[in-house]
Amino acid sequence: MIRVAVVDDEQLVRSGLRMILGTAPDIEVVADCGGGAAVATVTGHAPDVVLLDVRMPDVDGLTVLRALRALAHPPAVAMLTTFDTDEYLAAALRDGAAGFLLKDTDPEQLVRAVRTLAAGGSVLDPGVTRAVIGGYLAAEAENTAARAVQALTPREREVLAHLGEGLANPQIAERMGLAPSTVKDHVRAVLGKLGGLNRVQAAVVADRAGLVTARRCGGTR
Repeated sequence: MIRVAVVDDEQLVRSGLRMILGTAPDIEVVADCGGGAAVATVTGHAPDVVLLDVRMPDVDGLTVLRALRALAHPPAVAMLTTFDTDEYLAAALRDGAAGFLLKDTDPEQLVRAVRTLAAGGSVLDPGVTRAVIGGYLAAEAENTAARAVQALTPREREVLAHLGEGLANPQIAERMGLAPSTVKDHVRAVLGKLGGLNRVQAAVVADRAGLVTARRCGGTR
């Protein structure tokens, strides 16, 4: 079972997400709470995935994100937002969020996203606009990232394209016909060459570099 915790200041949102995720046979919402209780709740229930509201009145979502990422065994954290141009998203990306989901995400897409996060992948809701992506890359030196992408080997660019689709290592291994251990080495090399980015940051770089679009059209560049 995939263990999930929902952190949001609105009880209605928490109840709705609990109900949606509860329909999946392989997902269990083990806890839900407001931001002030997030760290204690996650520590006590050890979820695999946390869905965390970006904006909460009692505590800032970014503060919670940093605290959760500092735990000895941190869960994968996806930020929940109602704003597709939320200025907090770039900061959350830098602080280690594994993805972003709009609160009106389709139920089936939400379930798939949780499974992807639990498998070690990343999720970027289509509603997170290119403007937000561009804002992150500007802050992280887009030209440097672009040069790093060009320096990757063809195989590494293929791996980066798969990261851009949010795939976890086992899924990449299946797509590429490689052993998971080999994919793990490739992913480590790619992230290192991109400046020590995490998977979701690399996914943003892949999107901006056009690798994801190229992949969908039949091949990487």
